[in-house]
Amino acid sequence: MATISDDKIAAIEAKKAELSEAMSAGDLDPQDFVRLSKEYAEIEPVAEVAAEVRRLRAERESLTEMTRDADEEMREMAEEELGQIKAQLPKVERKLAIMLLPKDDADDKPAMLEVRAGTGGDEAALFAGDLLRMYQRYAEIEGWKFELISASASDVGGYKEAVASVQGKGVFAKLKFESGVHRVQRVPATESGGRIHTSAATVAVLPEAEEVDVQIDEKDLRIDVFRASGPGGQSVNTTDSAVRITHVPTGIVVSQQDEKSQHKNKAKAMKVLRTRLYEHERAIADAERAGERKSMVGSGDRSERIRTYNFPQGRVTDHRINLTLHKLDAILEGSGLSELTEALINEDEAQRLAGLE
Repeated sequence: MATISDDKIAAIEAKKAELSEAMSAGDLDPQDFVRLSKEYAEIEPVAEVAAEVRRLRAERESLTEMTRDADEEMREMAEEELGQIKAQLPKVERKLAIMLLPKDDADDKPAMLEVRAGTGGDEAALFAGDLLRMYQRYAEIEGWKFELISASASDVGGYKEAVASVQGKGVFAKLKFESGVHRVQRVPATESGGRIHTSAATVAVLPEAEEVDVQIDEKDLRIDVFRASGPGGQSVNTTDSAVRITHVPTGIVVSQQDEKSQHKNKAKAMKVLRTRLYEHERAIADAERAGERKSMVGSGDRSERIRTYNFPQGRVTDHRINLTLHKLDAILEGSGLSELTEALINEDEAQRLAGLE
């Protein structure tokens, strides 16, 4: 990890002081005050850690001088305190370095969570349902709002595919490493011979876009309405309430039929379309930066096998960071998932810090 210079620390503290002084100006425009307040809120915690690094470094220098003192008792006291400072300083410097890493603008956004059954037929659909429930429970534990946007149920239970909106603080930052292929190894309930089957489901986590994030021209949309398919006899099927929206320039198509109202289906479809367009634009930007170092855990490749859930052994293995936890039940219940998400975030930070060297 590259050492953060004293000049850099001084610049951070100077910027905080400059913003504080600007905010105290009497003739400040309300919009400027809001902008400055936001900047100050972002830099204040960074400046506090920077000040702590500066203090510890100064103490280290002072104590180093004292270890050269002729007085043996004073020298021993200084050496003991110096040892404590040397143990503490790298931790605080690392904390500051992490705070200074380039931020993903989408980290604070809510997320659109898409789960689809992959190879494995009925068993894959059941597993997709297990994953969706895992994320729903995890969201409840985190205090997030979990809303099912659309779902295509399987005949035997579970889902062929499901899309949910997850709203809350730091949702995308914690869920973005879940994108990829999740594999399950277990004996299906329908298997009489007790043989272990392997199935898979695909998870995609996209930052949920707001209207200000993506500009959509109505002229670029083709909107079709049709009769919703599903169990007979429901009122949802008696009118052309289902909506299909095609974004002509990109070819992205979104269909929505879960609501009985065409208006509500269109609103939900636009929400999903906006998110997929935002991700499309992010993917183009990422491709343009392809020459830069790319984090292994942050690739977000939906075709990559990222994790295996092995029921006979009660374990979950994340293949990107070679982490195995014998906590399958707790992870599927949502309470154990945070140990995996935190390990992935820590690995991503470690790789990005190494990239600064």
